[in-house]
Amino acid sequence: MTGLGPSAPALQRKYRRYLEAEREAVALYSAMLVAEKDAERAQVFRELVESEKRHAALWARKLGLQGQPAPRYTLRVRALGAIARLAGTRRALPLLLRIEGDDTRMYGGDAEAVQVMVEGEEHTQKLLGLHNGHPSPRREVTGQGWESAASGGAFRAGVLGANDGLVSNFGLVYGVAGGASDPHIILLAGVAGLLAGAFSMAAGEYVSMRADRDLSEARIEKERQELEEFPQEEQEELALMYRMKGLTKEEADTLAARVMQDKAVALDTMMREELGLDPNQLGSPWGAAVSSFVAFSVGASIPVLPYLFAVNAAAFMASGVLSGLALLLVGGFLAYVSKKNPVWGSLRMLLIGLAAAAVTNAIGRLVGVALE
Repeated sequence: MTGLGPSAPALQRKYRRYLEAEREAVALYSAMLVAEKDAERAQVFRELVESEKRHAALWARKLGLQGQPAPRYTLRVRALGAIARLAGTRRALPLLLRIEGDDTRMYGGDAEAVQVMVEGEEHTQKLLGLHNGHPSPRREVTGQGWESAASGGAFRAGVLGANDGLVSNFGLVYGVAGGASDPHIILLAGVAGLLAGAFSMAAGEYVSMRADRDLSEARIEKERQELEEFPQEEQEELALMYRMKGLTKEEADTLAARVMQDKAVALDTMMREELGLDPNQLGSPWGAAVSSFVAFSVGASIPVLPYLFAVNAAAFMASGVLSGLALLLVGGFLAYVSKKNPVWGSLRMLLIGLAAAAVTNAIGRLVGVALE
């Protein structure tokens, strides 16, 4: 071993301790990668594995070792790997977060490990993203896939729109059918309800999303100005946040100072840590409006379709059957994406829709009789 100076034994012990921790981290995230079935979540673990390999290689070079250090499969790694394989990686995430925090604190106060500490904080953010259901919290939202749409508000607006369109127009069609026997009147009422509801939902979603986005952008701009005008105060505030997460004063001050060296990184960190905002997931007002309009129209068209091809009792029964099937599908899908029981979700949605249709049909019959 050369170049370590008079404190070579102490430095060697320190580097060896760092290396063993990083080798275990490589093994740990590799185990999670093997157990993870979702491609997007697996990509996050793959990135963590590569990052920990770089850290391990750094300390290996300082020890004068050649090549990439092998993963260190400890009893803890094997136990967490078994949990992930049997119950899913979500079950292991709380322990992963604790281990990542312990590793970050291990580097506290070491000037040689500042960059590793910064990347360790990024690892924590990625793990939190997985824990909260957002596999890649720092990725750009491209609008591809329902998960990206969900983060931007379009998915939420679409699901609510389809659900509202189906239930409300099912109730409207059955209400009018209870008081009128002419299928043309029922068809006209259904189409009118479809259009009025779709435009109303789209306008409401746009206004709501626009207001939320304007408020978030105003808060981000305020934070940007504070970083420009009061950088020292903002650095102290960030250090305090890190201390509240369990770091010592020296560790928090070192990490905060490193983050504040890059204004873009500092703003991004303050948005996430202080404001609780992800700038890539503020939502699109137009996306939410269009999604809501289309989804409401699709949902609301289901009870109306039979009246385009059948009359009287046949159309009435077909509308009920189609609407019932759609309610089962929508309820089951909502329960599935919410990690709930799809069977119960389907039945609950069906009961709600049938109850609404029964009530409006009864009212329609009463009104129809009164008008005769």
